[in-house]
Amino acid sequence: MGRSYFGTDGIRGKTNAGVMTAATAMKVGQAAGTHFLRGTHKHRAVIGKDTRLSGYMLENALVAGFTSVGMDVVLTGPLPTPAIAMLTRELRADVGVMISASHNPYEDNGIKLFGPDGFKLSDEDELAIEALLGEELALAPSPQIGRARRIDDVRGRYIHAVKGALPDDVRLDGLKIVVDCANGAAYQVAPSAIWELGAEVIAVGVNPNGININDRCGSTHLGLVKETVVASGADIGIALDGDADRLIVVDEHGRTVDGDQIMALIGTQLAARGELRGGGVVATVMSNLGLERFLGSQGLTLERTKVGDRHVLEKMKAAGYNVGGEQSGHMILLDHATTGDGTIAALQVLAALVQSGKRASELLHLFDPVPQLLKNVRFAGGKPLDDARVKAVIADAEAQLLGKGRLVIRPSGTEPVIRVMAEGDDAGQVETVVDAICDAVKEAAA
Repeated sequence: MGRSYFGTDGIRGKTNAGVMTAATAMKVGQAAGTHFLRGTHKHRAVIGKDTRLSGYMLENALVAGFTSVGMDVVLTGPLPTPAIAMLTRELRADVGVMISASHNPYEDNGIKLFGPDGFKLSDEDELAIEALLGEELALAPSPQIGRARRIDDVRGRYIHAVKGALPDDVRLDGLKIVVDCANGAAYQVAPSAIWELGAEVIAVGVNPNGININDRCGSTHLGLVKETVVASGADIGIALDGDADRLIVVDEHGRTVDGDQIMALIGTQLAARGELRGGGVVATVMSNLGLERFLGSQGLTLERTKVGDRHVLEKMKAAGYNVGGEQSGHMILLDHATTGDGTIAALQVLAALVQSGKRASELLHLFDPVPQLLKNVRFAGGKPLDDARVKAVIADAEAQLLGKGRLVIRPSGTEPVIRVMAEGDDAGQVETVVDAICDAVKEAAA
């Protein structure tokens, strides 16, 4: 069956429009609750959220849905997505829910679901819940309606777990670190965890008001963290997104360190200690060719997947890797978390900084990215990639880049857009082939 609700990362959309309404949230609670009512134990859901204004509305609707089918609910308040994954396992819950639209503006929101193992749901589970959303579900008899309670020590639990990802002898004394929390879910826990390890912390993006999440701050808007690092003379900057599953780093000069460089660092650090599993790193087709070449020079491999941290995780689990991620900053370290965790990844970077004795600019720029260009072509309908003229232009571009670069062309999963990306050693050639393909797609879609 097709999907009307679930996308590549849960359910997401503009609040009070389309699928992202209180009515939908209540149905999701009922459907997910029904799906996970297995066995005779007392059933439980964990619900967390980021700092969006609409989180209150969706949280209450989800509570109504879960309790109406007989499932108890534990509420955590604002916490990072990886904290909800962790707590789902720790509290022996049947399902975990994170209310967040990640790096999107506050007008959007979303619902991410985790199974009892703390991992994002499989396709099979999502399809089963999607099917239940269209049914009239049985409600619990009055005596079996669920209860909801809020627990107050969850921030401390998560901070303890995050710090536990580092050896006991690693301290951050002497480091001045800017931490940008995007006015999002990590605004309390990330600065606290880093401060407790001994660093001087300059926290920005830590004053959420319901509508300023990701607003000119965080991992997708680096101006604030860069400016603060340079102005304060900090050693490094850490930028998270709205639900803190994504990390981008800034060195002491204000230069960006993206997910590819972070994966290169963590992968080679673990390999040097004999702790890297799988013989390499898992990333998506969007990761730079420079990363692949650098890992190869270290005797390591780069395994590529489709775009989306979910696909990265699936490959990691299937093939036994423990490091994976995306150029955009999702870092999955399976030794420490079941999903992307920006704070845990940041601590690995900070530990490497301390142990190396180097400046961030020396440590974190391990390879020179090859020129890479991405352009989006919007189209009104049809399948322009099936057009013979487009196929011919793509074939010609692949021949030009053979042995010198890569070409990635994919339709967006959420909008009528074709994404055309090329990279190679010759920046002019890269621009030429991307423009030629974009022009061909526009003509085919006209």
